[in-house]
Amino acid sequence: MGGATVVGQPNDGWARLGAPAGAAGPTGNGDLLHSDGPWLRAAGGADQLVTHLGPVKSELAAAHQGLIAGAGALSALAELSTVRDSWERRIEAARRECGSLAGNLRAVVQGQAQANEAVKSGFDRVKTPSGGGAW
Repeated sequence: MGGATVVGQPNDGWARLGAPAGAAGPTGNGDLLHSDGPWLRAAGGADQLVTHLGPVKSELAAAHQGLIAGAGALSALAELSTVRDSWERRIEAARRECGSLAGNLRAVVQGQAQANEAVKSGFDRVKTPSGGGAW
């Protein structure tokens, strides 16, 4: 684990249960570690796909118009229109799916953070016999 830094993420996106604030990265001491970075990068990639697919429908329409103008009265124009409609539906479905995926990936990060806080709070309530804090 490790790798690229995600801008705006404390500790480069690393979360460590049972560690003092500010601890980051793999330690090899048995702590549960996870990184928000891969989830956020995947969400960003899905967002980029939504953006990238945005103009495809209008580009397809422009190409189709050029094809119709050059084809004259070919009998295949009706079939071409059906194919175009099919591709437009597929493109829009892909954009919706990518947008939904991006939101779901970000929700995982939020869920992990909430679970981490709940576990940390549980450990914080456990005192050692010497009166110390969490493990």
